[in-house]
Amino acid sequence: MTNSIRVLVTGATGAQGGSVARHLLATGRYNVRCLTRHPESSSAMALKQAGAEVARGNLDDPASLRPALRDCDAAFGVTNYCEHGEKEFALGKNLIDAIRYSNVQHTILSTSPHTRLLSGGRLRVPHFDTKAHIEEYAREMELPATYLHVAFYYENFLNHFPPRRQADGTYVFGFPQGTTPLAAIAAADIGGIVAAILGESFWYRDKLIGAVGDDQRADEYAQIMAQTLNRKVEYHYIDHATFAAMAFPGAADLANMFEFNRLYVPNRKADLAKSRELYPGLRSFDRWLRGNMAALEHALDG
Repeated sequence: MTNSIRVLVTGATGAQGGSVARHLLATGRYNVRCLTRHPESSSAMALKQAGAEVARGNLDDPASLRPALRDCDAAFGVTNYCEHGEKEFALGKNLIDAIRYSNVQHTILSTSPHTRLLSGGRLRVPHFDTKAHIEEYAREMELPATYLHVAFYYENFLNHFPPRRQADGTYVFGFPQGTTPLAAIAAADIGGIVAAILGESFWYRDKLIGAVGDDQRADEYAQIMAQTLNRKVEYHYIDHATFAAMAFPGAADLANMFEFNRLYVPNRKADLAKSRELYPGLRSFDRWLRGNMAALEHALDG
């Protein structure tokens, strides 16, 4: 493969797309074209400085997608429920439709499991199920694609679930995961898996790949934090109903996500093994934490 292979990367100024763009650029084997609504942003300019081509475009504007896909051989697609809500499906559909009328030979789509279907209607996780509908549409359209189910980000322990100091000096985090292992990954490592899939694209057409960097119980993540930071860190189980009633946006959605994991995803060891095979540089939580101690210390004391 030579660098005549051009890849369109959507979401390139975000966590997943940015990781994909940087890993593809690092191989020296691809021309990377980054789709962004804001090509003048600092994130877009950093990608350009790293060697990417930056193209203005918007998944909400189908007319902007066809020129962005011109001369592209492959594409990476990711959508954002947190930003767009239920409209996310329409954006994913726009991308798939544009790819179908392009010369793209292989697409990697970041999607998710269909929680309502897999739970027999008991649970619905909108930010998973909308992506599942995108995957279903792509399969119906027979798009030559690989589907990537990305695990919980390690970075969530910095941004959304940092351990909080209690009156007794203990640091505690909690959610409805219980004792079921929680698959997780460093956002920056996702691109390593995607680059490996593109490197052997023939073998991964129509396949589902789980992007997982570690698969441990929540109390084991707490133990690693405690050992690394030399602080007393604990995981406290919060039941589904209590978490869902918490006063922050998306609490019910997240409660259902953890409950789905707890009841229907006993482990993701096979996904972890495949991810390590694809990208040997994949970091365990322990390794990632040792490289991000200052950030977690700041989150704990924030």
